[in-house]
Amino acid sequence: MAILTVGTKVLAFVREMVLAAFYGAGEITDAYNMAQNIPNILLAGLVSAASVAYMPILSRKVEEEGQKEGDLYTSRLLNGLILVICTAIALGAIFAGPLVRIFAPGYEGTQADLTVWYLRFAFFSVLFTAFVYIFEAYLQYRGVFFPQIVLGYVQSISVIVFVVLSSKTNYHLLIFGIVLGFALRGLGCWAIAGRQGYRYTPDFHMGDAVKEAMLLALPVFLGGSVAQINTFVDRMLASSLPEGSVSVLTYGNEIINSIVMLTVTILVTIIYPKLNQAFAQGDRLQVGTLTERGINVLALLAVPLSMGAMLYAQPVIQIVYQRGAFTAEDTQRTAAAFFCYAIGLTFLAVNQLITKVFYSLHDTKTAVYCSVASVVCNIVLNLILVRSMAHAGLALATSIAQTINALLLYYTFKRKYPDIKLLSSKRKLVRIVFFSAISVAISYLCFMLLSDKIKSPQVVSLAGAVASAGIVYLVLLKAAKFEELSILKDLVKR
Repeated sequence: MAILTVGTKVLAFVREMVLAAFYGAGEITDAYNMAQNIPNILLAGLVSAASVAYMPILSRKVEEEGQKEGDLYTSRLLNGLILVICTAIALGAIFAGPLVRIFAPGYEGTQADLTVWYLRFAFFSVLFTAFVYIFEAYLQYRGVFFPQIVLGYVQSISVIVFVVLSSKTNYHLLIFGIVLGFALRGLGCWAIAGRQGYRYTPDFHMGDAVKEAMLLALPVFLGGSVAQINTFVDRMLASSLPEGSVSVLTYGNEIINSIVMLTVTILVTIIYPKLNQAFAQGDRLQVGTLTERGINVLALLAVPLSMGAMLYAQPVIQIVYQRGAFTAEDTQRTAAAFFCYAIGLTFLAVNQLITKVFYSLHDTKTAVYCSVASVVCNIVLNLILVRSMAHAGLALATSIAQTINALLLYYTFKRKYPDIKLLSSKRKLVRIVFFSAISVAISYLCFMLLSDKIKSPQVVSLAGAVASAGIVYLVLLKAAKFEELSILKDLVKR
């Protein structure tokens, strides 16, 4: 499962590389990315939140009333989502033009027309997203994990095929890769659920369980929507910048998301069940111990990654994206965005963990309040920095907002739960920053030696620099007797 899951993230990243190679960063990719973002901000958060609230109620239904009632509850929830999404699809088709003018005010002429075209079809992908989220949760409850992971490969391959196909025929076909990918994945999950005994019922009665799911989903939806709004404000302002600005922000952020997904998210996923178990047992000391260890391990990972990403922004973007239609100018612009996003990487990691700690304590409101405050800061900073730094200013504003959010979460937690110690000492964090700086500095000497003296290919030079940084860093941590290395070792194994 671990290997297959990592593989889906890698393939999703390859998907973005293929898009960059065939379309670069210009009018078409700007329209394509914006058309996907609009349904996400309007609907995808609701679907995701509903799936989070779905599983505990399904579990209770099956245990108390039997599998048949669990299937009926699943059908009713799915039917409710289908009604909402189909209404949105119809309205989206009618009002696609006004929506583009609202969310991408800088788009004009053929770029605006293309975004409208893509948007009308992009809404259909959210319909199949509902099938994906609900039936993946259903299958996980039934103890089935592998088939739906494989369907993630099918989705990415569909997008890649349509990227290549549309580049050879008509770029209007590009959006159908997204729609078909979600359709294959969602309907595939439904078919697998059917093989596990699920029976669909066309019952549109919204019972108490469905209403309860919606109430439980509301705080999650609000929190997720706040994060999406943060990202979307960047894209909306970028629509008024030179052509390709939305695309370079997306490409730069995609690498950051991949780093977070393959490191931070896995660690938080490991710790979260333990936090819930500790709270259920009334062991608040253990909650604090787990959180402190989590913060230290996140810092062990995120601080050197952040420093390295900033130092090697240009060669990283050049190696990953610069081929085909992705030009040297696109590399420079994307590297600037990547550099600024990397500044907030550590704080993004801390945000994920402390938010989960609040959730484990059954406190969903506080994290939402902090997120709202960070969004306000992000919007204000966007308006200030975009004037002098263009798209890089938008990325920097996001990083600063993430920093503010992390500080708000940390100090609000200290005030609200004084009996739970998140950090007993900040000395360890200071040493992590110091060791990271030494390791990255030595790696740069290695990079210069390989690239300038030995004239190695850039990918070899970068690989050598990363390897040297890793070795130096581990030696320093080992010498300082960091006990979190055992947790990090377990993370690597997973």
